[in-house]
Amino acid sequence: MTLAPPPPAHHERVPAPSTAGLRATARILARAGGDGVTRLPVLDGDGPFALRRVGAHGRPARVCVVSAMSAPLGGDRLGIEATVEAGAALHLTTAAATVALPGRTGEPAHYDVRVTVGEGARLDWLPEPLISAAGSDLRMTTTVELAATAHLVLREEQVLGRSGEETGALRSRIVVRRAGRTLLDQETAYGPGATGWDSTAVLGGHRALGQLLVVSPEFEKCAAEVRLLGGAAGERPAAHEGQGVLAPLAGPAVLATAVAPDALRLRRLLDEAGRSAAAG
Repeated sequence: MTLAPPPPAHHERVPAPSTAGLRATARILARAGGDGVTRLPVLDGDGPFALRRVGAHGRPARVCVVSAMSAPLGGDRLGIEATVEAGAALHLTTAAATVALPGRTGEPAHYDVRVTVGEGARLDWLPEPLISAAGSDLRMTTTVELAATAHLVLREEQVLGRSGEETGALRSRIVVRRAGRTLLDQETAYGPGATGWDSTAVLGGHRALGQLLVVSPEFEKCAAEVRLLGGAAGERPAAHEGQGVLAPLAGPAVLATAVAPDALRLRRLLDEAGRSAAAG
């Protein structure tokens, strides 16, 4: 009698049947109940994504994405799809940083986040940083469709290389549409194959970069003002604390962009921007 091999442990990576890499998509649906509580009729983790509801039922619903294996590796195609229906509220985060690693195929990895937020709904998408490890090649896209009265808080943080190593290749694009019209379409590229990414006009030697986007109908009544952050404001040495700017977009939104020596100081700058946006 031939015995089948034991199933892999939860944290082990399951080899793909070919050299194509891993394919996996996590799906989340947030729906408002008549009692004002946001429910999660769909909470479907797949591949490296384990989805965990955090805290008691309420508004907003809180979900944490927990990584169950090393990903993304070269050749992987991963995705997260989240729909927040009218009147619902979802707070979505990750348990730890995501590390892009080289794979065996020589192909780039793809990581796509697709979000839809309905009328009067709110999404806070606040993942931990993405780390581009040496030798990796990641193409990341975030696509957001907002209804006219939707609220969005979106944070993106990227760290180029782990401690003491060079960065991998990282290409990232964010597209946000509100009521069918483009609010933001931004693409960046860093590392091997990108031109001028480490010049004084772009990163200036920094290795952590990020942005915070806040979209709210309230900005139609009172537009935000441009504000310099960190060293750019002359409050602290820019070389040590990083710097950034918070500026209004051509729509009911503000965008903070910042660079810093490391992830900790980058988070401080984006938190500062978030407080400024909340204060109006």
